[in-house]
Amino acid sequence: MTLRGIADNLNSLDRQDRIEALISIADRFQAVPTEVASRPFDEGARVPGCESEAFIWVMDQPDGSLKYYFAVENPQGISAKALASILDEALPEMSLSEIASLSDDIVFEIFGNELSMGKTMGLTGMINMVRSAANRRAAK
Repeated sequence: MTLRGIADNLNSLDRQDRIEALISIADRFQAVPTEVASRPFDEGARVPGCESEAFIWVMDQPDGSLKYYFAVENPQGISAKALASILDEALPEMSLSEIASLSDDIVFEIFGNELSMGKTMGLTGMINMVRSAANRRAAK
């Protein structure tokens, strides 16, 4: 499903149903494979401002696209795991230019407007890292 489709589906739910859906999505989270990264993780991959200790790695693919890998070290980092799962599903369907133009507003479309400042910083930090990697790749 597209990122827009996922956001629209979640945005159509009431608060409680959205929370349950996001928990279910977080349960699908798959951590970075050890062949990509292993503990202790490189601090350069850490998402700035993320309370859940999220990390993102980006690998160039033969077709010119990017593959993103995620780790969330805080076992209670449900929101970060949910966003990582959503991005893992949606990003392969997006062009580099679409990823490079992602707005931070997608976080609020997915999670609603009730996010704490800390969660907002971490989740938008994840979007920023994904967007920055796409911009760097597009500039090559």
